[in-house]
This record gives sequence, C-alpha cells and structure tokens, in this order.
Amino acid sequence: MTDMSDKSPEAYAARLRQIIKQREQAVTQARKLLHPLSAEKHEQVLEIITGSAWNGELDLSEHWIFLQIFEKSCDILRAVRHEMNLELMARYRVMIWVHQASSPLEGSTAERDILKLNADEARFHLRLLEGFISNRHMMNKRQIEDLCCQISIKIEEIEKIEKIFERSMENGANAWIEYFLSLIKNERDWHASKRLPKIPEGGHSEVLKQLITLDEKYRYKDAVTADGLTGPWKSSFGDAFSVALAGELDDEAKQLFLEKQVAPIAFLSPYGGYGQKTPKLIEEAYEAGLPCKNHLLAAARRATQINAGYTDAAAYKWAADILTPELNPGEAWSDAFLARLDALPAAERQPWPALVAYARTAIAGKPSAKWLKEGQKHLDAVGAETFRRVLSEALPLLSRPRTFPLREDSHYTGNPNLLIDEFNAQSLKGLLWLAPLAGADAALARAVAGVVDSALKKVAGVGPRAPKVANAAVYALSQMESDAALSALARLSSTVTFKGTLKEVQKGLNAVAERLNTSPEDLLELGVPTLGMGSVGERLEQWGDVEVRLTVDASGAKLTFSKGGKPLKSVPASVKKDFADDLKELKAAQKEAEKAVAALSQRLDSLMISGKTWRGDVWQERYLNHPLAGTVARRLIWRIDGVPALWHEGHLLPLSPCGGGALRSNGEGVVPDSEISLWHPLGEPVDDVLAWRDRLEELNIRQPFKQAWREVYLLTDAERRTETYSNRFAGHVLKQHQFNQLAALRGWRNRLRLMVDDSYPPATRDLPEYGLRAEYWIEGVGDSYGTDTTESGSYLRVRTDQLRFYPIDAPENSAHAGGGGYEMWLPNGAAPVNPLPLEQVPPLVLSEIMRDVDLFVGVASVGNDPTWQDGGPQGRFRDYWQGYSFGELSETAKTRAEYLARLIPRLKIKDRLTLDGRFLKVRGDRRTYKIHLGSSNILMEPNDQYLCIIPDSKGASGPDMNFDGDRVLSLILSKAFLLAADTEITDPVILGQLRR
Repeated sequence: MTDMSDKSPEAYAARLRQIIKQREQAVTQARKLLHPLSAEKHEQVLEIITGSAWNGELDLSEHWIFLQIFEKSCDILRAVRHEMNLELMARYRVMIWVHQASSPLEGSTAERDILKLNADEARFHLRLLEGFISNRHMMNKRQIEDLCCQISIKIEEIEKIEKIFERSMENGANAWIEYFLSLIKNERDWHASKRLPKIPEGGHSEVLKQLITLDEKYRYKDAVTADGLTGPWKSSFGDAFSVALAGELDDEAKQLFLEKQVAPIAFLSPYGGYGQKTPKLIEEAYEAGLPCKNHLLAAARRATQINAGYTDAAAYKWAADILTPELNPGEAWSDAFLARLDALPAAERQPWPALVAYARTAIAGKPSAKWLKEGQKHLDAVGAETFRRVLSEALPLLSRPRTFPLREDSHYTGNPNLLIDEFNAQSLKGLLWLAPLAGADAALARAVAGVVDSALKKVAGVGPRAPKVANAAVYALSQMESDAALSALARLSSTVTFKGTLKEVQKGLNAVAERLNTSPEDLLELGVPTLGMGSVGERLEQWGDVEVRLTVDASGAKLTFSKGGKPLKSVPASVKKDFADDLKELKAAQKEAEKAVAALSQRLDSLMISGKTWRGDVWQERYLNHPLAGTVARRLIWRIDGVPALWHEGHLLPLSPCGGGALRSNGEGVVPDSEISLWHPLGEPVDDVLAWRDRLEELNIRQPFKQAWREVYLLTDAERRTETYSNRFAGHVLKQHQFNQLAALRGWRNRLRLMVDDSYPPATRDLPEYGLRAEYWIEGVGDSYGTDTTESGSYLRVRTDQLRFYPIDAPENSAHAGGGGYEMWLPNGAAPVNPLPLEQVPPLVLSEIMRDVDLFVGVASVGNDPTWQDGGPQGRFRDYWQGYSFGELSETAKTRAEYLARLIPRLKIKDRLTLDGRFLKVRGDRRTYKIHLGSSNILMEPNDQYLCIIPDSKGASGPDMNFDGDRVLSLILSKAFLLAADTEITDPVILGQLRR
C-alpha cells in the first residue's frame, strides 16, 4: 500500500472509495487503512464517505460494505474513548435502518435505537430519515414510510414519559415501570424489554429503587403466576436494570442496589443486565465500608473464579488481591473458619491470609514437591496444631446450608445455595493439600473424609457439587499416616459412586498399600477401625461418676449413660461441662461406626459373587473377633472348612449338632489354616435354606444384607434356547438417572445417555476373578426434547434389552443413544468376539448378575410409579405400566412373598391380611384391597379399580420392618396398615377414590 502518512482526510476518503469499489476483503483493507489514523482524522474520513452515501453516490452493495466499515470504525474509536459527532452517528443509524428495511431477512433495530434517545434526539433522527427518502426513488419506500410512522408513535411515548418525569420523579418512575411491565406482560417476547425508553436525567435513582422492589416480588413464582407475568421475565428484569444503571444515582439507590441485588448474586456476568458500572460501584462500596462490604467482595471474588467468557473477570481483579477475609463469608463452614481465626491472638492471626492465598494456587490435579515445600513454610508460620484445630472445627460444617442465601438467577447452573462458593472451593482444595503436612490427627482425618461425602452431593443440573474438592480430600487421606485416614479410605471405596473420585480413592488405597507393603484387598480389611472398643460392639468409658457406653449392633450405633447402675435419659450436665472434648470425640466415633458398618456390609455383599476365602487366623482377627467388623460378621452364615455355621452367644453353631462338632466357643475350632468363606444359598438343599431362615428368625438375628433370604436365579429353558443371551429382563422402561445410580452402587459402569447423535456402550460389570464381563443392553426412550429429556438433554427413561456375557478383554459393543441395535466395531474388518453361551457362565456369576439386573428393574421401573396410571407422556407406556404393576412376580418379589408369609402372623393386623398369589389382600371396613407384591400398586375389589396412594417423600410410615433395605416391602406394609384402618383415612385425595 502507498505511504499516505502525510495525506489529507480527502485523500484517505478517496482511497477508501477505491477499496469499497473493489469489494473483496474491503472491510479488512479499510481497517488497515484507517486504524493508524488519529481519532479526529478517522472521523473526518467517515464524514466524507457518509456524505457520499447520503447523496446516493454508492450503489446498494457499496452502501452495505461501508456500513460494515463504519461499524468497525466505531469499535476502534470507542476503544480510545473518542466521542463521535452526534449528527454523523445519527446519519449512520438512519442508513442502517434504510438498509434493514430493504432486507426482509433482517429485523429493524430502529425502535430499540430510538428508545435510547430523548424526545429531541429522536425527532432529529426522524427528520433525517424522512429527508433521506423524500427525493429518492426507492422500491422499499413504503416499508420506510411505515417505519417513520412507528418511530413517530415511539416518540409520543417518550414525550409522554418525559413530561411525567418533569412533574414528579416518583410519578415518572411509576410510568416507566408500568411501560416496562406492559411490554413483558403483553408481548411475551425475549427482546420486548430491550425496547425500553431512555430515563430522563435525574430519574434513574427512583426507577432503580422501584425495580428492586419489583424484582423481589416477582422472584417468586406465585407472584408471577398471579400477575400473569409469563415468559422470560428474569432476563427482562436484567435489561431494565441495565437501563436504570446507565445514569447518575444517588447514594441511597446505590446502597439499595448493592445490598439487595449484587451482594446475594451467585456470579456477576456481563450478560446479567447490570452493565459496566457495577464493578466500580462494588469497589467504591467496599472501600467506603458499606455494611455488606464482605458479601460484595465475595460476589466480586466469585467473578474472578468463573470462566472469563461468562464474567468480566478483569474488572474484578482488585477483589482477588484482597486477602482478608481469607474466605468468602456466607457459608457455615467458612463463617466458622473465619470466626476461629478472628479468635486467635494477633500474632497467630497474622500469617493466615498468606497461607490461604497460597492455598488458592492449587490449580493442578495434585501438588508438586515444589508446591508442598513452599506450603510447608506457610504451615510452619501458622502452626500445625492451630491448622488442625481450625480445619477440624470448620470442615464438618461444609454440608450445612448457606448462612447468607444467594439468588437463584439461572436454572442452567444449578441452585447456588447448594453449591460451594467457587472462591472458597479453590481455597479449600489447597487447604486439603496442606492437611497431611500438619501431621496425623483422627479428628482432622474424619473431617476430611466428611468433605468427600459433602462435595459429592448431587445438585440438579450440575451433578456432584464439587468433585475437585472431593478429589483433594481423597489425596489428603491417602497421605495421612493414621488409622482414621485408612479407615475413611476403606469406607469410601465402598460408598463413592462418582467415577472420577472413585478412581482417586483406588489410587489412594494403592499408594497406602505400597507404603505399608500389603495388598489393596488386605488394606480394605485392615482399614476397618476399632474406635476404641475393647470388645465386639462395645466401648466403655468412665467419666467421673458417669458410665458411658457406645454399643454397635444390628439397630445401629448408640450412646447410653448411666450413674450408679441406673440408666440416664440424656447426657448429664457434668459430662457436658467436664468432658466436653471426650463427648465430642465419642459422638464422632458413633457416626463413624455407623458409616463403617454400612460400608463393610456393602463390601461383604459385593463379595458374595467372588467366592473369596480367608485363612482361619486372618478371618478371626479381621472379622469374627474384630471390635467393629465382628458386629457384622457375627450376623452372617460362614463356611468353616466346608461346614456352614452361625455365631450366637459365644458359639459358632452349625445347622445341626452333627454337622460341626469341631466348632466350639469363641471359634476355637477354627485353626489358623482353616478355609473360611461366605455361605451362599445357591446349590444348597432347599430344606437347608429354609432351616437357616428359621434359625435366624428363632434367634432374632437381623442380617446386614440378604444372605439366607438371597434370591437365586437359575438358567431357564428359554435361555437355553437363546443360548448366548437372556431376555428375562428385556422390554422394561426404567428411570435413567435412578438406574444409573443403582448401577454405580452395584459396581457397574454406565454412561447417562443424551439425546444426541452419538453411540454408547451398554451398562457393564467387570468380573476379573472369572475373566468375564456382563453387558446389559439399554437405549434411550423418546424423541421429544424436554418431554423425554432433562433440560440438559439426558434421557429421562431407558428401555432394557438383552443380558450377555463376554470375555473381559473383548471389545465392547455400542449402540446409538436412541437405539438401533448394538454392534461390535473392530478395525480392519476383524470378526467380532462372540458372547459366551449362558451354560458356560459359572452359576454363581449368572445368579448374582441377574440379581443385580432384577434390582435395577424392580427399583427403577416406571411401573412402580403410582402416578403413571395414564401411561406417562401421551399415554405411551400405559400397556407397560399395567403389565408391570399387576403382572407376574420377579424373583425378588417372590422372596418378598415368602418373607411376608412369615411376617404376617406377627403383625397386629394379621387377621386382615392374606397372601393371594401376586397380591397381599387387605380387608378394610370400606373395601378390600389388593397390593401387588412387585410394584406395591393397589387394586380395589370388587371391580379391580385402581387406587393411587403416593408415598411420603420422607419414607414409608408403618412398622419398622427394614428387610435388608427393601423399600418396596416397606411401602407394601405401610399401605397395608393404612388400608386396614380405612375408616380413619382423612386424606381427601384417597377418600375421593374410595367413594367412587
């Protein structure tokens, strides 16, 4: 390009005309030409070309190219804070409107542009527009004349509001608000609120105050419904705030806006409607010491933590540099953390801001040696003991509700009150990395383990609320050299279902196992805590003249207090006063005992498929005589050198006296090299299985999971005919998210299916002990986004198909998310691997895998939902629901029937109950009812009329009959007790059905 540095604006304009005529890459070439110019010369060039365009010297194509160049020039001049000539900008807007009127594909911005002006400015634009078309022959002249009429109407509306403002700012604000509400009520358009009139100078404060009051009213759905305010009203309010914030505000309006709108906001976004003024307002308010300054600081800090594409992070950089308070207040745990720091002497308090600021640099997946070395310096400055104490007291509060609620402004990001503050979460991650450096401490290890549970709580629309925090806590536990940390890792290996964190738990266990020179499997058993118990299931403490007892049994972990041999109803005042720390530790042990027992029970249940064996001495140490594990082991049936036996009152008892004479008190008949395994009913004589059930009932032993009552699944003739797959659990419709959760709990791998053009593997469970992999084929149901999916696009329901078994190293099958058949894709045309014939699958594996699948169907089927009598969306599932709700019983339901046969004689309503095939019949005074033993759904005699009873979300009421976690049995019993006394029913919905 020719050097034009000394040329006049006219010369640049002539060169720009040439570029426009060439057309190709004109906008880019024009930018290169104009960008080096001073702002004044740049504007002069634009004025010359605008004059040419205004006089009709550019054809239609050139006119459009110039408008694009003008737009880019506005961006350049705006960046250097150059104020454009008002008449020039007016002519540019008018030319844009004319171009838009000539293009039916483009909507006009004229109305929106006019509303940003006052009445005088708007009238000037209208005169320009009328003059532009008056002496031209234009094909779209009629459309532009219509546009002039519309602008005239808007000018009248602007004048009307301006006159009201002139009489009274309050009345003017009322009129502006009414105009705003009329737009979003009547037009119900995403962009309606963008067509708001400009607020006259001096009126912004009053409008802002009224908007805040209005927003608080309409934040709640009942107010919205009552006033008929439908559509995207939240977005509309954001636009209105943007207009109100555009002018000068008085101090009262600023403070009200900051306290009511900004302080409780989850994250500040440039798209949230608060405009460019908000960052400066927050900074000024913080420096001025406004009462809500720390919550404003918290909002600004959160803005620096979120993706820069969604927040104006650079505008809040000042907030990230403020080190105190160390955490954002408003969360129970952060408030406790800050309160503990503020209670420290000044000298001890001083190094904490630097430590927490350093913790926020924990951005990698795990800490480096360099990071830990620097972190140790900060930890030494605050003191390891103080660090442990502060975290041990604050972390247990992580699961509690926020103390300063945030606004739920977006359903796309989940409820912010259920999430962890982004700034605090980043700080917490680093604090957890530092925790192992502070030394072994049981209280801290328990607190860190609790962080995993809290951070993995699921939030609608988000999933686990803070997986990175959970992973940091797992890392901390794996580096702590304490029994409490090992116990926590062992428990988490059985309870964590989130795949990313479970992988970290397994890594942590492997690291600890390597450090202790043992296997991960042995580590899980060694990790069961004793919790200070001197004998199986019991810990005794003498605190002054009070005896305290922690007992663990089938009903849970309990604390009891006695004095002089007499039980006390509550914790004595002397214990609270003189033994507060001891009591706190014992209560923590009580909670840990319940969690550890549940995790151990789940792990042993999962071993029922493995055929695992133990040496006699190892089994006695880790299970039978272990203070905590013994409370589980002594309620199970074991094979002792092939002889089934059950512990009772100090003895291992075989089923018959002649079956195990070597089994004596305290397991003395178990020698070090005895072979011990869990007893399984598969392959046992039916009479023996029934006898074990009788024995458990006779001794009043409640097993930790289904063992004697365990369902057994044998190969059917139909499955022998299909040979390589089972259709026993095909054709069911399951709630996908419930199925996914159950699958994870039972050790299956599964991916939530989205309504997208993608393929997914089936739900699978690896069985490395047998070299096998089980596959349960499923596919998404439906094709209506929003009806058949969540807002995030995942299917609400899946349909089930075949169950198959493959060698564990065989490639996985895959199918489209919405179905179409599973296939095994292999490279280079290789032949797919065939599934194993079912007869070659070990019977124990077949039975246990089918038991898993029966659980999935029995719990997650839509047939269990009493509200689906109409068949769900568009009635599509009516036939399935009817067939499942009252059809043939699964193995689980058959076992349920057998258990009920034993239970009914012990119930106070036994005279009103009878088992009748697939149903439990209940004789009420109004009607006779039939409760299906599979679904718990109800029919009423004599005409099998359906009765809908929706269970309480808190759980079924009625007798405490927790049959190995069988919720359906609990529902059946609660409904039976309700219906047996049907004359006492007061629920109007149920009564209305009974009277039909």
